[in-house]
Amino acid sequence: MDADPDLSAARAVRRATQRLSRRLQLQRAADGLSLTKISLLGHLARKGPLAAGALAAADRLQPQSVTRVLAELEADGHIERLEHVADKRRRVFAITDPGRAALREDMRERDEWLASTMHGLTPGERDALLRAAAILERLADAE
Repeated sequence: MDADPDLSAARAVRRATQRLSRRLQLQRAADGLSLTKISLLGHLARKGPLAAGALAAADRLQPQSVTRVLAELEADGHIERLEHVADKRRRVFAITDPGRAALREDMRERDEWLASTMHGLTPGERDALLRAAAILERLADAE
């Protein structure tokens, strides 16, 4: 037993989220978009047009890696390059309708599995899980 209850709680949360993440990854189609592409499309869908640097910072990735992935997404028609509204010299990236469709399809498979799995929870457990999800979102956004 850990003497530090905060550390013990952190380990429990990390283990549970890692296990769930692995299970969700198994529900993805083998020929689907990479996790990096899904993550970048998700940022653009939630936050609107963003510069490559902002996307790299959001996922804590190297700018060169993000530039390569953005080029692939653009070539596939999942994103488009736009002029920055305040600075015409800068470019931002926005998700396209086909990009939204690809993102929805990727999430649908995992959401269906998770919904089916959650079906066995009690109403109280479902409520607790929804509250925990909001807290986990805040933790994920922490600096």
